[in-house]
Amino acid sequence: MDTTLQDPLVGQLLDGRYRVDARIAAGGMATVYRALDTRLDRVLALKVMHPTLAVDGTFVERFIREAKSVARLDHPNVVQVFDQGTDGSYVYLAMEYIAGCTLRDVLRERGALQPRAALDILEPVLAALGAAHRAGFVHRDMKPENVLIGDDGRVKVADFGLVRSVDTVTSTTGAVLGTVSYLAPEQVEQGTTDPRVDVYACGVVLYEMLTGEKPHSGDSPAQVLYRHINEDVPPPSALVPGLPHELDELVASATARDPEVRPHDAVALLARAREARRSLTDEQLDAPPPQALAAGHDNAEDRTSVIPRSPTVPRPLPVNEDSPGQDAGRTTRLQAPPVPPAPSRRPGRPRRTVLAVLAAVLVVFGVGGGVWYINSGQFTKVPPLLAKTEAQAKERLEAAGLDVGQVERAYNDTVKRGTVISTDPKPGARIRDNGSVSLTVSLGPETVNVPDVQGRPLGEAKARLREDGLEPGMVTRDFSDDVPRGSVIATTPHAGTKRHAGSAIALTVSKGRAIDVPDVTGEDLDSAKQELTGAGLKVRVAPDRVTSDQDAGKVAEQNPPNGKAAEGDTVTLTVSKGPPMIEVPDVVGDSVDDATKALEDAGFEVDEDRGLLGLFGDTVKKQSVAGGDRAPKGSTITITIR
Repeated sequence: MDTTLQDPLVGQLLDGRYRVDARIAAGGMATVYRALDTRLDRVLALKVMHPTLAVDGTFVERFIREAKSVARLDHPNVVQVFDQGTDGSYVYLAMEYIAGCTLRDVLRERGALQPRAALDILEPVLAALGAAHRAGFVHRDMKPENVLIGDDGRVKVADFGLVRSVDTVTSTTGAVLGTVSYLAPEQVEQGTTDPRVDVYACGVVLYEMLTGEKPHSGDSPAQVLYRHINEDVPPPSALVPGLPHELDELVASATARDPEVRPHDAVALLARAREARRSLTDEQLDAPPPQALAAGHDNAEDRTSVIPRSPTVPRPLPVNEDSPGQDAGRTTRLQAPPVPPAPSRRPGRPRRTVLAVLAAVLVVFGVGGGVWYINSGQFTKVPPLLAKTEAQAKERLEAAGLDVGQVERAYNDTVKRGTVISTDPKPGARIRDNGSVSLTVSLGPETVNVPDVQGRPLGEAKARLREDGLEPGMVTRDFSDDVPRGSVIATTPHAGTKRHAGSAIALTVSKGRAIDVPDVTGEDLDSAKQELTGAGLKVRVAPDRVTSDQDAGKVAEQNPPNGKAAEGDTVTLTVSKGPPMIEVPDVVGDSVDDATKALEDAGFEVDEDRGLLGLFGDTVKKQSVAGGDRAPKGSTITITIR
């Protein structure tokens, strides 16, 4: 079914100047047409905002911002914007028309590309983004759908609709912009953007060109976002063995989760890409991807572009089937069938011969018609339904003679609520007449209100978060005079905040009321126990005693020491078995000064006993503990002087 025939704009003259010839692609915000500028007589692409969005000042502002931003970027690898205006309820951009296809078309058809082809596409993309970055803009939505490849091999970056100034502050109070598979971690976590988010997206695109797969996958967009935040992009060689490590390093530097580690803008990444190319041999650059080897052919001769140079003729395309704009500018090769030479009439051939030939022709047509009916006539194609409302999809199916099968609904972060996400069979697939097509309709982004779990025990709070589609995150503990020990004080983000399903929610759990821990070292064990339990703490006595400066039976150590603790915490006490026993030096016969020094150096206190006869003496005649015996360290040794 030709969808362009059902579009009211096709065939119209917009703003008295632009003749709309065919629809190229449609997305959630705008539809792109091929049009003719009747004043300048040139073909261009016309991007027209959906009339339902034209009343929203935010969308109109973004639309006009794209025109102004791209108008400032005079670069050969940027799709140029020629004009911007309005006609009634239509707001439009007149842009350069690129006859060719998108990088998404190439990846869908070919899968992984040769390293040379991947770099041939990456470098002009980085050159275009580098010009934007140096002009003070960030694209914010780089993906294969926005990379156009012309029939002549030119590569251009399109769709600057999400562009922002580098110094513009953004936040995540609204929906996260961009496509989830290419969002940098800081876009998801903080909502802030700078040129390094484009660098990250280009690293993901390079990975996809080298492997044919996206680096992170999941059952839902939330799972993909979670993996971008918490997991590194794997090296491409893990999926395609034999890829040079230089390409692994190029992908790793561009997709580093820490933005400080990435190249600071596209110009810096372009320099690294060119350095990587110079370090590779021709054999490495032209190594065929795995699917080419499996198919038994090699595209190594195509060194400059993945798009063949054979003559191509642009054709209008149906509504985009996977994401907005991905089919824009696709081409197809048309070849006129050979014209058979006109049969010469031989004069004098009997009339019955002519009738026999005519009968044979009719038989051939009859058989051919039967074969056609068996192979094609009883089939029809599923019409393009993606991005259509449920009512529009059902109407188109009925018009095509098909029934509506099961209608399922699913959350989707990028497809507008109430519009079709996918069909079974897929659009374009052959299906028998009167067959049924099942629809999956978007419920819009799946967002969840963070529940109020304050005051709930930790286990119960975690269970409630999981019931609501969220994940318990990091748990920290803090004192609280109001919340019981082991219960939740608060969540981050706070209760009532909207978050994507699967998001991690941090929990702060109460340690109970904070109390002062008294210092009981040096006290009797019973007295220490009584003082600690009186303060609201529990007491544990260590099974082993230790030597210490404290007397035997006294508290030698406590853990935790004096400070803050939660009510009900346990303090462990270690009891002293007295000071260590050390050998006493023999100082009899030494002078008083020498004896005192020797004993103090050994760790003893010294007391002098001079009596009446020793008032004027200077020699040690006796010591209270004989030399060579052992005494507690720190105890007092008495020396008698005569």
